[in-house]
Amino acid sequence: MSSISPTSLLDDVELQPGRPPILQAETPGDAPSWAAEHRGALRAVVAEHGCVLVRGLGLRDVAGTGAVFERLSTGLMTEREAFALRRIYADGVYSSAQWPPNQPMCMHHELSYTLEFPGLMLFACLTAPTEGGATGVADAATVLEELPTDLTERFEREGWLLTRSYNDEIGSSVTEAFGTDDRGAVESYCRANAIEFDWQPDGALRTRQRRSAVVRHPVTGRRCWFNQIAFLNEWTLAPEVREYLVEVYGADGLPFNTRFGGGDPIGEDVVQLLNEVYEANTAREPWQAGDLMLVDNIRTAHSREPFEGSRDVLVAMADSVRLSDCSPTVEVTAR
Repeated sequence: MSSISPTSLLDDVELQPGRPPILQAETPGDAPSWAAEHRGALRAVVAEHGCVLVRGLGLRDVAGTGAVFERLSTGLMTEREAFALRRIYADGVYSSAQWPPNQPMCMHHELSYTLEFPGLMLFACLTAPTEGGATGVADAATVLEELPTDLTERFEREGWLLTRSYNDEIGSSVTEAFGTDDRGAVESYCRANAIEFDWQPDGALRTRQRRSAVVRHPVTGRRCWFNQIAFLNEWTLAPEVREYLVEVYGADGLPFNTRFGGGDPIGEDVVQLLNEVYEANTAREPWQAGDLMLVDNIRTAHSREPFEGSRDVLVAMADSVRLSDCSPTVEVTAR
């Protein structure tokens, strides 16, 4: 099998404002072999640009897509602490998170609230929606630079706090998030992963975990705005959804919410500002069936836009990275 020069592949990447880097693949139909042959070059493109959309692979099924994911990664991850349900197709191969089609999934970095998260995200479109549904991307270093300094300095000092109230109706249940319904095993996981927990009288679980909002990329050293502060905050929800959840679960019992690391609420104005800066730096390209996207999960945030029609996008989380290797600005200690 011939070796592909990273430089030659970089030269073939199409760069246009407002769109992610796009590479047109020339493959006779054997996508896994093409991926194996071009693995080093593709990863060089991601290192250079933060992401790349590969068009022309003709991905059609789970087996072939999973094989491509495996050949492009150093290891697929099992998701833990999921905030929304996914269908599991194979080890490390998932559906997109189940989220209402008419609601956006705002910019975020996958599992940025965990102590071990993917360094690489892999997406593959088997069925493209009739309208919308793009996976937008935004450069985390640029977002950090464009946010107000006083705000980012506060988040650097305090970090951010994720609060969760697990139930069997909205989002992931305890079993789906932790992979077990054994209370002792859940508590052991929480202690090992610096998560405060509190069992409610009705048996429900509430958790709190403090994490860094700004990290350094473990390879480049660049400072990145790396979190899910806006996406998982109550003010990002549609007003009618937020009102319903507050009415049903109470202001302190929302399925998920975010705060400043010291515990203070994050105002609607701050969340609006974060989403505006994300939007100003978003690149998007409508999915076509057969497309593949590779995303550096630390350097590049991603989103999912509202859509109409059927949308089938497979996801893999790969190349695990530990928070401790990213120069976190707040100390996180497992108990």
